[in-house]
Amino acid sequence: MTAGRPPRVLIDATSVPADRGGVGRYVDGLLGALGTVCGETVDLVVVSLRTDLERYTRMLPGAEVIPAPAAVAHRPARLAWEQTGLPLLAQQVGAEVLHSPFYTCPLRAGCPVTVTVHDATFFTEPEHYDKSRRTFFRSAIKTSLRRASRVIVPSKATRDELIRLLDADPTRIDVAYHGVDQDAFHAPGEEEKARVRARLGLGGSSYVAFLGAKEPRKNVPNLIRGWARAVGDRENPPALVVAGGQGHDDDIDRAVAEVPSHLRLLRPGYLRYADLPGFLGGALVAAYPSYGEGFGLPILEAMACAAPVLTTPRLSLPEVGGDAVAYTSEDPDQIATDLAALLDDEQRRSSLAKAGVDRAKEFTWASSAEVHIAAWSRARS
Repeated sequence: MTAGRPPRVLIDATSVPADRGGVGRYVDGLLGALGTVCGETVDLVVVSLRTDLERYTRMLPGAEVIPAPAAVAHRPARLAWEQTGLPLLAQQVGAEVLHSPFYTCPLRAGCPVTVTVHDATFFTEPEHYDKSRRTFFRSAIKTSLRRASRVIVPSKATRDELIRLLDADPTRIDVAYHGVDQDAFHAPGEEEKARVRARLGLGGSSYVAFLGAKEPRKNVPNLIRGWARAVGDRENPPALVVAGGQGHDDDIDRAVAEVPSHLRLLRPGYLRYADLPGFLGGALVAAYPSYGEGFGLPILEAMACAAPVLTTPRLSLPEVGGDAVAYTSEDPDQIATDLAALLDDEQRRSSLAKAGVDRAKEFTWASSAEVHIAAWSRARS
């Protein structure tokens, strides 16, 4: 009866934050790719926050886009609605599969459910989360592994960790690498770089870039310490620009207080989306010494912008970076040594920048969408 007919899938996009961080980039990238095949290989319904209604309606002309209740913009209300209102909506639109893109899912959906579990670091790096957040997401991941027909993960490392730590069924896990929007993230021209430097007040100064949430797992304090040690004795030391959301890592302020007064550290907060290529591609090095990632979208986006990337070989990061990035450890002294070596080697930075652009082209949202559609088809059957 369903053979040959595209699965009717309801995607719950209500968890997408306004700042378009990692989950926002994932959902937007996936939906953008699905928009090109909607009606052919998938029959799509999307429920979103009212603030995203116009965006997704424009992005998905072949799909039905439905606004969620206004109260869902607040997280506690969204989680409650997910358990009650979302299953009812799935029934009303005739969904054959419900896709939850951010760890949690309804306990009784009335149809098969697929869930994206972005990482296992709540189990592998528990010390980097506060107790309430750690407890919530550990429970959500265990529930999703038990309840979902299929679980979608962004890397083999995440799949392997879920199997190792939680005895997850490998036959129900699908690996769908994230993609990168090559139009939004591209090698910038000199004008783009200069505009961002001017906006940041850097003038002609060089800098090292970090872009991401200020969570303990991102290891920003040790990056600050490593950078200060790497550049402290240089005649024209490059600045460090730590951009992105504020997060909840109190150790960052302590690390900032240790920075010698002659060095320049900027914390501009969120940057405009249009400025990201100029920011990343204009940096001497994009540094991301994380303790571990489920995928590592920031390093992929930096690679696409022709930034030489310095990261760690933890969890999924080597799957993304391959031989196109430089590696260091999480230790500030080692970060200092490896960062200094990169800053002193213009030829290697140039080689990494080129290799990064080439490797980034291998990660597309179209490929990710194909894996999702295959998972939904398997869930329906």
